[in-house]
Amino acid sequence: MEKGRLNRKLAVILHADVVGSTSLVQQNETLAHERIQSAFHHFSETIKVYGGITRELRGDALVAEFERASDAVPAALAFQIINGEFNSELDDDIQPQLRMGISLGEVIVADNTITGTGVVLAQRLEQLAEPGGVVVQGSVSETVPTRMPFDFESLGEQSVKGFDKPIRAFHASLRHGAKMPAPEENSEPPISETDESPDTSILSPEAYEALTGNPLELPDKPSIAVLPFQNMSGEPEQEYFADGMSEDIITALSRVPDLVVISRNSTFVYKGRAVDVRQVGHELGVGHVLEGSIRKSGDRIRITAQLVSTESGDHVWAERYDRKLDDIFAIQDEITHDIVVELQGKLVLGEYSRIAASGTSNIEAWECVTRANPLLESLLRENLMLAKKLLLRALELDKSYPSAWTMLGWTYWQESIWDWCPDPEKSMQMALEAAQNALSADADYPLAYSLLGNIYMVQGDANRAISMSEKAVELAPGDSLTLACHADILMDSGRLKEGIKKMQQAIRLSPFPPPWFLMVLGIGLHLNGDNEAAYLALERSAKHIPGSNFPLLWLASTLVEMGKLSEARAFFREALDMEPSFDAVKWVNSFKSDSHKRLKTNLLAVGLSE
Repeated sequence: MEKGRLNRKLAVILHADVVGSTSLVQQNETLAHERIQSAFHHFSETIKVYGGITRELRGDALVAEFERASDAVPAALAFQIINGEFNSELDDDIQPQLRMGISLGEVIVADNTITGTGVVLAQRLEQLAEPGGVVVQGSVSETVPTRMPFDFESLGEQSVKGFDKPIRAFHASLRHGAKMPAPEENSEPPISETDESPDTSILSPEAYEALTGNPLELPDKPSIAVLPFQNMSGEPEQEYFADGMSEDIITALSRVPDLVVISRNSTFVYKGRAVDVRQVGHELGVGHVLEGSIRKSGDRIRITAQLVSTESGDHVWAERYDRKLDDIFAIQDEITHDIVVELQGKLVLGEYSRIAASGTSNIEAWECVTRANPLLESLLRENLMLAKKLLLRALELDKSYPSAWTMLGWTYWQESIWDWCPDPEKSMQMALEAAQNALSADADYPLAYSLLGNIYMVQGDANRAISMSEKAVELAPGDSLTLACHADILMDSGRLKEGIKKMQQAIRLSPFPPPWFLMVLGIGLHLNGDNEAAYLALERSAKHIPGSNFPLLWLASTLVEMGKLSEARAFFREALDMEPSFDAVKWVNSFKSDSHKRLKTNLLAVGLSE
């Protein structure tokens, strides 16, 4: 897989954190939240003025990227001065102070998420800073021109977590009596593949209607979108905890019949953004939004949740939970039940609100699965290996954890079909065993049946595959993933029109769909002869799956049938160049279906060798 598609590069990274956010929230939760968000809003504007990009905004932490240290340092110091002046005018103690760290290191930017050693180091440096202070790496201080009015006080070599060698650190400050320099005229935001548009959605309203055949409107039954819960813990490391809470509630609600539940992929595009629930309702086509926050301190946790009508903006229901951390799964069950009662008015406690996504009482195992989920969804080989390690650890802690077994099975399935392992047949057998172990732990776990369906389809048993995927949908009728897996199996078995309809239903539950949803829909539309719509779906899929050559190959096939041979050749060559070790002939010949025979015929027309 071509690394460049991930936009791996050297960058200047700024990590900022609110000092003592927990104590601020304890004084006045609403006011503290408003002031923290206001501070980050103004800081983001300062970052933009100095040519940077705010890459992530998570509760009480911010990550920004700059091309030059000579832009990052003045941006940080300028804001600290302004924020200090603002706080001095407040007549109470709820005064958000930021501390910041700036590093120079390698990062990976994908889907506007930034990771890598540069980000980790910036966070470690930030932890060395005093309230209102800025600490920079030695290489950052050395790259700031001496003409700029900044002093760098050495903090010596610091041993920081995650780095074998000590790091030279410096406290940055504006020189006494100097004025803050204005942004330089050639300060421009860093360029990356994710900068093309601020819109995080894959489908425009027009594209959504073109691919599903319907406008995005309110359904005729209760509907809800669960927004990412905000992390108010004062610990950036707890971000995954808040995300996991949101994901588990979504999964539980998706098992409720006659309830439209928007998928995680679509609701998480709002993460870190100030939102208007009416706008969310319009963009996702739902009548209700659930939003909330989590504050974790020691072995205690406080969760607030509120259900809001997207039509009126009124609060339908709100609740706060203060518990010991051991009660986390009981809290999830309570919140889910309360929402169901409000929306349905007739369901009883426990009937549908069991948290299928957890299925464990071991907090550490749950954390491993929560961390593995986005890695598995990224469709990147290296992330798949990391996810596998986390899932194996989860199963060491709890061998009867159905979600961990199922996700581990998906890692084996992916490495088998994409030839990312030395023995694909053995990996597929391990996927089968993992699915069986999941069902031994929970005979009604939906995604285990989806996994079984995909395994049986690869093994050529279409009837059994369809039966398993139908069982998954029956168990979780509101889950977009089970519907999408069922749709894929239907298309592979030749039931194209039915499969296309099911995939369109999956996209209704995920109006900002995962890219592979669009790839599968595009393949189905192509095989059904609707090449214009197929091109629309496949082109968007290729754009949003970094490093994957599969949508490109199907794009080439689609363009051949549209009579656009030169464009088809370009996509075919790009697919081969993307992964030089990929054997297109072997891959095409490994499938026996008529659809892949048709793909092979089209690819032969643009350069595939026999």
